[in-house]
Amino acid sequence: MTWKRKKMERREFIKKISLLGGLALVSRYLPACRPVKEETAMTKVSLVKTADRVEGTRQAIKLLKINPVKGKAVVLKPNFNTADPAPGSTHIDTLRTLITTLKEMGAKKITLAERSGPGDTSRNIMEKKGVLRLATELGFDIVNLQEMPKSDWVLFRPPDSHWKDGFLFPRVCREAESIVQTCCLKTHQFGGHFTLSLKCSVGMLPPGLGPAGGEYSYMNELHSSRFQRQMIAEINTAYSPDLIVMDGVEAFVDGGPHMGTRVKAEVMLGSSDRVAIDAVGVAILRLLGTTPDVSRGKIFEQDQIKRAAELGLGVKSADQIELITGDKDSAEYAKKVKEMLGKG
Repeated sequence: MTWKRKKMERREFIKKISLLGGLALVSRYLPACRPVKEETAMTKVSLVKTADRVEGTRQAIKLLKINPVKGKAVVLKPNFNTADPAPGSTHIDTLRTLITTLKEMGAKKITLAERSGPGDTSRNIMEKKGVLRLATELGFDIVNLQEMPKSDWVLFRPPDSHWKDGFLFPRVCREAESIVQTCCLKTHQFGGHFTLSLKCSVGMLPPGLGPAGGEYSYMNELHSSRFQRQMIAEINTAYSPDLIVMDGVEAFVDGGPHMGTRVKAEVMLGSSDRVAIDAVGVAILRLLGTTPDVSRGKIFEQDQIKRAAELGLGVKSADQIELITGDKDSAEYAKKVKEMLGKG
C-alpha cells in the first residue's frame, strides 16, 4: 500500500467520523424540533343501558374483565345515608347481586361497612332496607361504623388538606385486603352538588369521636366549609377501591341525597377509578338535564373531580376515559356520554 493511498484512506476515515459525530450532535436536538407522541394511560368505565339492576350489575362488572377480590377479604361500602328508596339509598337488588357476584368471583369474606346520616340510626336504616336479613341469608358480616369504639378508628391527616386536623377513618377500611363500593346517581342539595363515588366516602367518617378523644362533628366541619367539595375529594386519599358499581337505573337530577326529582336514567356503570366514574356520572346527569351547579363549566373543573384529579386519585381528563359496552343500545348511549364528556 502506497503512502498516498494510506493518506486518502485516513482522510476518508476522518470525514466519516466527523459526519457521524455531526449526526449524533444534531440528534440531541431533534426531539425539541418535532412533537413526541406520548402514550396516554386509559381507564375503563363499563356502561350498561338497562332497567334491570340484576343483569346490569353483573354485566357492568363482567365488561371490566378484572377480578380484584379473588381470595381476599372484601370490605363493601354501600350508600345507606337514609332508608329512602333508590336512588336515595342503595337498592337491595343491587346489593344482593353485587354480593353474590363477589362470592362467585372468589371473595373469601365480605364485610359491609357503613354509617348512616342524621335522622335515624345506622342499625334502624339497615333493618328497614332489609340488609340485616340479607346478611343472614347470604352470609356476610356487617360493621356498623356508628357503633364502633374509638379504638377501631385511626387518625388520617392528608397532606395539604382543607381538613383542620385530618379525620378519623375506620381501621377495617384502612387494613382491608380489597374494597368495593356501590353508589347511586344523584345530585346533592347541601353543598356537594352531586353525590356519586367520591361523595359516598363521606359515610366512612364517624358521627363524632374527634382526634382529641371528645365528641367532634366532622359533618359540621365539612358542611360549614367553603371547601366542602375539595374536602370530599380529600377523604378519598385514605383508601383506594378496587371496584365501583354505580346504580343509575334511577337518578335524582335535582335535590338529593335522600329525595329529589326522580328520572329513569336506566344505566349501570362499573370502574376501578373514582374520578372516571364520577365524570361519566356527571355527564349523564347533564344529558338528563340537571342543576346549574352540576351543568356549569367543564366536568373536570367541578370541584370534587378537579381536586381528586390533582390528588392523583384517578384520571386527569376525559380523554383518558374509555367507555366499554357490550350491546348496541349501550354503545349508542355511550357515544352521547362521550360527546358530553368531550364538551367539558
